[in-house]
Amino acid sequence: MRTLAAPLCDHSGRFSALKAACLLFCLLPAALVLQQALAGTLGPRPITEAIHQVGEWTVRLLLLTLAVTPFRVVLDWPRVLLLRRMLGVATACYASLHLTLYAMDQQWKLGTVASEIVLRFYLTIGFVALLGLLTLAITSTDGWQKRLRGRWKKLHRLVFPIAVLGLFHYFIQSKIDVTSPTFYAGLFFWLMLWRALPRRWQGRALALPGLAIAAGLATAAVEALWYGLATKVPPLLVLAANLGQLRPAWQVVLAGMALLLLVLARRGIARWRGVPTRRVRAMAS
Repeated sequence: MRTLAAPLCDHSGRFSALKAACLLFCLLPAALVLQQALAGTLGPRPITEAIHQVGEWTVRLLLLTLAVTPFRVVLDWPRVLLLRRMLGVATACYASLHLTLYAMDQQWKLGTVASEIVLRFYLTIGFVALLGLLTLAITSTDGWQKRLRGRWKKLHRLVFPIAVLGLFHYFIQSKIDVTSPTFYAGLFFWLMLWRALPRRWQGRALALPGLAIAAGLATAAVEALWYGLATKVPPLLVLAANLGQLRPAWQVVLAGMALLLLVLARRGIARWRGVPTRRVRAMAS
């Protein structure tokens, strides 16, 4: 029983409500897709719709995994580190389910699946990203950390290029409408820009508005560049569209500002309760 309960316990072996909530959160998307499949509400091409939904949740979980370290610092929330391994493993599981559903769509013709992966570029990079996620999930245990020692951190830094491959796969698969992948790419830009900050600035609320604006500008640039290359739409027209519409760039800015409000609210509550806000100095790479 202790072995079964281990994923829900903290480092001291006590039950963690936070980890239990995270596990339920990770299971919920798959349960919802299954419920839609059983109810027949996935549309005329149910397997294709399931593939898309599971793939999008893979990206979301991957970004949440990458967000653990920034959340720990800017929200002064050390316990969120308990969730990183679970979120990372869940990401690999959803990526595997994504491929499994694709094989199902191909009527389990594994030869066809293999040839499609080799011949179609977006499937190739998606498969490489899957292999990377599985490698990181398998080596995420305490045992592998001890075996690999200093090499473990170097290995797990591969999550960043893996995320780039996953987003690129999402862009190509989305074809003309890249609104969703552009938004997620913008969130990835924010995460990378935060890591590029000097350490003394990573925990400061004053840095968050600048990060939100910079990530929004990068998002607008990527959207314009993508449409310019993929559909020959003049990039300046796409950039101009961002001025009057709630495009992904603005959504990224709003998400960054929402995080700022959350940080200010959390710190305000801490001061009101008389609890000094700690500055988290140890940064995960």
